[in-house]
Amino acid sequence: MPKDAFSHVTTWVFDLDNTLYHPSARLFDQIEVRMTDWVMRTLGLGQAEADQLRKDYWHNHGTTLAGLMREHDVDPLPYLTEVHEIDLSHMERDPVLADRITALPGRKIVYTNGSGPYAERVLESRGLAGRFDAIYGIEHAGFRPKPDRDAYDVIFGTDGLDPSCAAMFEDDPRNLAQPHAMGLRCVHVAEAPVTAPHVHFHTDDLSGFLARVI
Repeated sequence: MPKDAFSHVTTWVFDLDNTLYHPSARLFDQIEVRMTDWVMRTLGLGQAEADQLRKDYWHNHGTTLAGLMREHDVDPLPYLTEVHEIDLSHMERDPVLADRITALPGRKIVYTNGSGPYAERVLESRGLAGRFDAIYGIEHAGFRPKPDRDAYDVIFGTDGLDPSCAAMFEDDPRNLAQPHAMGLRCVHVAEAPVTAPHVHFHTDDLSGFLARVI
């Protein structure tokens, strides 16, 4: 039973995008448009080439930003500010999820490859503001992205969590491989399950899953 599998957990780590809100909100549709536009203007590329570069860097470097920094030495802060200036007016507040997160025993944190200020805006739009003990964006990891092991080492070290007493919820299964190796309980949050040794549980309903853990 899930509750027994999480009885040792004292720190709960949540990804943000497509994890603390349903993918049907389609926030990344907006972000991807802004990323492609930024790449077009900054690197002087056409739309199709910029869009392909964005996808390639995400696949090969973990995030588009990581690829841009490594390949083009871009300044990450203006990029992060611009690509995350999206419309959140359609987001729905979820008081049930908020209460279930609050009811989890121990420390609750958000760790995202997006920026900290963006995470705060999304949490506010979902009615989840004030429910977490800490919010970590990619800037807090020195702009190193999940799934890089160094990024987890920095964030988990900063937070002071014990990986053997922590659980992580994440929509991208590749971002659970290193946490699994570090000893975290790993939950894949997505519509479709994956079969992978680093995924302990899968759910397409985060709120419902947490209700079984509390």
